[in-house]
Amino acid sequence: MTARSARITALETYDVRFPTSRELDGSDAMNPDPDYSAAYVVLHTDDGDGLSGHGFTFTIGRGNDVQVAALEALRPHVVGRSVDELCADPASLGRDLTGDSQLRWLGPEKGVIHMAIGAVVNAVWDLAGRRAGKPVWQLLADADPAWLADQVDYRYITDALTRDEAVTLLTQGKKGATERAAKLRTRGYPGYTTSPGWLGYSDEKLTRLAEEAVAEGFTQIKLKVGADLGDDIRRLRAARTAVGPDIRIAIDANQRWDVAEAVEWTNALAEFAPYWIEEPTSPDDILGHATVRRAVAPVKVATGEHVQNRIVFKQLLQAGAIDVLQLDAARVGGVNENLAILLLAAKFGVPVCPHAGGVGLCELVQHLSMFDYVALSGTTEDRVIEYVDHLHEHFLAPVVLNDGHYTAPTTPGFSAEIHAESIAEYRYPDGAFWVADLNEKAA
Repeated sequence: MTARSARITALETYDVRFPTSRELDGSDAMNPDPDYSAAYVVLHTDDGDGLSGHGFTFTIGRGNDVQVAALEALRPHVVGRSVDELCADPASLGRDLTGDSQLRWLGPEKGVIHMAIGAVVNAVWDLAGRRAGKPVWQLLADADPAWLADQVDYRYITDALTRDEAVTLLTQGKKGATERAAKLRTRGYPGYTTSPGWLGYSDEKLTRLAEEAVAEGFTQIKLKVGADLGDDIRRLRAARTAVGPDIRIAIDANQRWDVAEAVEWTNALAEFAPYWIEEPTSPDDILGHATVRRAVAPVKVATGEHVQNRIVFKQLLQAGAIDVLQLDAARVGGVNENLAILLLAAKFGVPVCPHAGGVGLCELVQHLSMFDYVALSGTTEDRVIEYVDHLHEHFLAPVVLNDGHYTAPTTPGFSAEIHAESIAEYRYPDGAFWVADLNEKAA
């Protein structure tokens, strides 16, 4: 009798919320009081090794329950699947979920349901990395180019990227990969920090954190802007004084402006030599970004954390609308769709600087950038991964920074697993922290 292959036996979800609004961590012009949260999913298996896969989507508090509900809706599509088949071809799950005729009506390929699909797909990659004994960046970098190319869904993007082109890019990317992997393990991948720049911080705190960032080896910091022009001028002046002329300062409006206002406001801040303006307007406004880019040069235009799928990224690149592409590990349909986005960026020659301003996002995106360096673009020039210095202690394999560089992860998987104790403390609304918080407010 043939032994039955291991199966996914359960899909377990958690609404995990951290009270970051208490210290205004994460505050910006559009989101003044975020509670960084994770709609967290665990894929349990009957694999003899007891392995599981972990994934999540990032939200900022209210609505995290809606995201969890979307994850719950995927349970019947996932439980019972062969672990061997999923890990051998994660794209099969992504295609089934994004192509489901009724689930697709909820998107298509956008919003809450697409983010839920991305979390489950990422959990499969986490499981695949654990089974292979490799961190996901290495799993991707070691993969056969043709197999990797087949992990991409080319629907709606063949006018910009075909499978043959993807194979060519990935094959070329393999040249020198062994040497780059060794260099990555020694030096790490360059990062930049947003930690000094939250909008709710005082000028004194901004200055102190900016000076600390330079001392820690960062060559770029980022400030939130867009609430009040006078405040932005004052804060940028303080930041530039603190870090000097040679440190890059990026600014981030978090979609605050219409197009004309974005141009006017960015140009008003040009005296402080901002490196890029991030999300100057709606992430759906491709032509608006192109207009802003033409009008604010040499300040670069960056966007991507709220771009909903590979199709919008394709158009941003085709329209020459961005100088910097900021993919997000938990916004689109998981690793597979981010492979498509990385390939599009490589073809168009646009550097990728991932968004990581949220709980667990640093842990995830480091794998994508490191793969890109080792086995696709082959460079870190003008490429940095965002870093925020909070909530890493809740992860079993947290990011490690050294001299402003991300240290290459060595733990197998996608660095996505949250400590059970953290879930018990911050599960909403019945975790220990939130129960105590509710009792305190009721007293």
